Order: sequence, then structure tokens, then C-alpha cells
Amino acid sequence: MPPFPGRAFHARRTLRAYAELVRAPAAITVPGDVLAGALAAGRGSGARTLGLAGSSVCLYWAGMALNDWADRELDAVERPERPLPSGRISPRAALTTAAGLTAAGLGIAALAGGPRTALRRTLPLAAAVWTYDLGAKNTPLGPAVMAAARALDVLHGTGAGPARPALVPAAAVAAHTLGLTRLSRHEVDGAPPREAALTLAAATVAAAATLRRGTGPAQAAALALYAGSFGPALTRVLRGPGAAPEVRRAVGAGIHALLPLQAALAARGGAPRVAVPLAAALPLVRRLARKVSST
Repeated sequence: MPPFPGRAFHARRTLRAYAELVRAPAAITVPGDVLAGALAAGRGSGARTLGLAGSSVCLYWAGMALNDWADRELDAVERPERPLPSGRISPRAALTTAAGLTAAGLGIAALAGGPRTALRRTLPLAAAVWTYDLGAKNTPLGPAVMAAARALDVLHGTGAGPARPALVPAAAVAAHTLGLTRLSRHEVDGAPPREAALTLAAATVAAAATLRRGTGPAQAAALALYAGSFGPALTRVLRGPGAAPEVRRAVGAGIHALLPLQAALAARGGAPRVAVPLAAALPLVRRLARKVSST
């Protein structure tokens, strides 16, 4: 029998392992950060902005691969099914993947926005990603560093221009990320109700930051979708014993809820037509997450 079916199976198995390593579907939540920043700065959603969004996706995937490399010993105990402890991907390959994707992110940014953008926006973002994974993650500063990285992702959309116009969208995404990252620390052992309460408060701050005079229907619909996609999962953790499975579901819902939050920010930036595809991507990322976990 020819060896091709076996090779095809091996290729699919390897591809799935790398998709799990970088949490591939969750990257759908990344371009909206860049779009929100670009729209707030008046840059629009043209080719340069889309190029910077692609750069951010590379850096997101790099961070996921680096996360698993840094946590490989802990995952061997708590999550043995992950690609590294299960032996499907070697630690060296994971670290090489993280480095290669980081270089790709910097290169794409330089091509899309110029060397100045790569130095002023992309390099600090990449530094925040590596700082979180290699040093800050397991310290009290971990959630703040992750929130800062996500804020820098929003500012990435401003390119080489001034960052000030995008500070409000950056703060909204940072608030959401801060609460979500705190909650994610309890995915294995469960979370006390106060952590869910803090995450809910952070989400409320994020939603409030998107508001401005004359809130239109697109923005109102996006905020309603944000509340409906994240609120129920948080409420179950808050009312229940905070068991680990409920916490993991809430964290996954929080990752996906970035899409309607970004849609609300896009509408706030005067681009309701951009808000529609961001919100519409929510069902897609949910379906994909059933095949490859976002956490």
C-alpha cells in the first residue's frame, strides 16, 4: 500500500498540534484591536492597517507558543494533553516557532507601516509579549502586563502617528483583559466569587469606555452582544462554587467577547460598517474553539 495516506495523516496531526500550540482560532480576536486603534486615530481600515493587523496576529501566535514553552513543566502536571507535554511538539520547536513568528510580526509591520512604526509600536508590543511569558506571568504584575500588551495592540493601529486619539479604546481593551487575565489564573483550581466580581467590574468599565454622545444602533447592538456573550458565563462563576470547568468556560467566553467589544469601539470610531463583520465573527470563533481550545 502506498505511504501517502500515512503521510497525510501525519501532516494533519502535526498541523493540528501547531494550531493547538498557538491557539489558532483565538487570533480572530486580534485584528479588531488594531482596527479600533486605527479608526480612533483617523487612519481607516486600508491596506496598511490590515498589514499591521496581520503583524499583531503573528505576535499573538508567538506569545501562545512561548507561553507553552515557558509552562511546559507545569503543563506536564496540570494539562498533559497540551502539545508539548504530550510529545507532539518538542520544546525546541515551540521556542523556534515563537521566535520565528515574532520576527515575522516585526517584518510585516515594517513593510506595512515603515521602520518607524515597527520601532515605535511593534517592538514594544513584542517586548510586552515576551516579558509576560518569560517573567511577569506568575507574578502579581502578570495581569497588568498582559493588559498593557493588549493596549499596545490597540495603539499598534495608530502606526507612526500620535497614540493619544486611541488611548480610550486602548483603555477599554486593557480593562477587559486585566479582569480576564486575573480570572484565567484560576482555570485549574477554581475561582473564588470575588475574582468573578472583579472581572465583571472590569468588563463594565470596558463597556462604559466605549460610550460617547449619540451612541448609534450599531454600537448599542455591539454592547448588548458583549454583555450577552460574557455576562452569563461570569454570572455562573459568581453565583456558583467557582469550579474550574465553569471558570474555563468563562475565560473562553471572555476571549471571544473581545469581538463585540471591538465592534462597539469601531462604531464609536465612526465605522459601523467595520463593526458588523467584527460582531459577526463571534459565532465563527465559537465554532472553531470547539475544535481547538482558545485557552
